Amino acid sequence: MSPPPSAPVPPAENRPSLRARLSRFGLGCTTFGREIGREAAFAMMDHAVARGINHFDTAAIYGGGESEQMIGDWLASRRPAPGTVLVVTKIYPPFTPALIAATVEQSRRKLGVDRLDALLFHKWADEAAAPPVLAALDAEVRAGRVGALGASNFNAEQFGRVVGLQAEVGGARLQLLQNNQNYAVRHVDDEVRRRCAEVDAAIVTYSPLGAGFLTGKHRRGVEPGSRFSIAPAHQDIYFNDEAWRRLARLEAVAARTGLTSTQLALAWAARQPGVTSVLVGGRTTAQVDQAFAALAIDDPAIWNELAAES
Repeated sequence: MSPPPSAPVPPAENRPSLRARLSRFGLGCTTFGREIGREAAFAMMDHAVARGINHFDTAAIYGGGESEQMIGDWLASRRPAPGTVLVVTKIYPPFTPALIAATVEQSRRKLGVDRLDALLFHKWADEAAAPPVLAALDAEVRAGRVGALGASNFNAEQFGRVVGLQAEVGGARLQLLQNNQNYAVRHVDDEVRRRCAEVDAAIVTYSPLGAGFLTGKHRRGVEPGSRFSIAPAHQDIYFNDEAWRRLARLEAVAARTGLTSTQLALAWAARQPGVTSVLVGGRTTAQVDQAFAALAIDDPAIWNELAAES
């Protein structure tokens, strides 16, 4: 069944850049269908919008497709005004023109929309820079099935290479880069910031708490039922000397200031230079609220202390 018709949207050339349209926080929906069900997911989306969040982040593979389906059901139920809630989704390698077309159609159907607000490469693969793949993405934008393009988990060189190739042929370019960025693991460096600034691309960061690592709950081993247990690949990212050292520093500063490591980690992520938006999520609405509460923490002495050994 084809998606229901949606209200008209302004032509791309008459809309603000994607970077200008994103709220300070976005709702990460990776838990939908994997860690929480429909009722909890709806509560998260309702609460996020009530707090002023205007974009949801998902992917075709999240929850085996259930994340997109839950967002689509929420959109059909709540019927937000056009353009007030943007949905960012992703395609996973391998990247081929045929698979891009199929994934776009599948995501549109699950989300119940004519046009995906933004479509991202989920991770780097060499074919992301292949002319037929870039042409296929450009065709989706020109046909109105995709509003904007972006990438996730690209370094500065990879992002710049794709944007350069798109500029050479006059195709739709990447407007967003979404990378892991928190006190323990940093995938947004000065070169990433420079490359994105050159083309007015948004930088969106995810995992401000390191998927729970920065709460300290894994110090005595992986906590049962946690994301590190459900998605063990997180262990390879965080269980290393540098990340443990940074966690120890965060905990020491938290103890000295009377704050929690969770509060400090969220505040640190929210104040990083050049970052347009930070994705927050989890299993409960309280996890959204704690991100907003962290905005009140603004002590230069704390940032200097955290930076001293980061």
